[in-house]
Amino acid sequence: MSQATLRTSRIQLVPLSDDHLEHEIELDADPEVMRYLGNGRARTREEVERLHHERLAVAGLVPGLGFWAGLVEGRFVGWWILEPPQRADQGPAGGQAELGYRILRRHWRQGLASEGARELIRHGFEDLGLTRVFAETMAVNTASRATMTAVGLQHIRTFHMDWDEPLPGSELGEVEYAITREQWLSGRAAGV
Repeated sequence: MSQATLRTSRIQLVPLSDDHLEHEIELDADPEVMRYLGNGRARTREEVERLHHERLAVAGLVPGLGFWAGLVEGRFVGWWILEPPQRADQGPAGGQAELGYRILRRHWRQGLASEGARELIRHGFEDLGLTRVFAETMAVNTASRATMTAVGLQHIRTFHMDWDEPLPGSELGEVEYAITREQWLSGRAAGV
């Protein structure tokens, strides 16, 4: 199964491609967008070009998973991801995927992150047969945590990682949120 093109009421989610590189560069060049990611600073063009190739490679790891560029009225607003777990502490790769999203700052506070995330969760459970979707962020990233809660994920754990260059707030740890297929189906049945 190749990576599907998905739609919400406002967003067209298309598989990430080389056509989106300049938008990824713009997104990762914003220090506010990157505040809780990587080393907490804007990335250079060269860094984003390297990461772009890694992002594209995710689509080849597990059929149906990957990165999606989000377009509203044909304009790039950010990207969303469903990818297999990368670390042993995230559990086994089979049947689960990590949810992520990154939105251009001018599109913040419009509900786009949650709208796209809901569609990827639906896609993961309904189309791909996943059993669990999880997401992680820094404990201090209240905006992302609110999005995770809004799309039905529940706080599972707070944990600490060793960072070469700890970001402000990293002493409070990272958080994992998750939803199982059964919880998602139950929420749908209840009209949530």
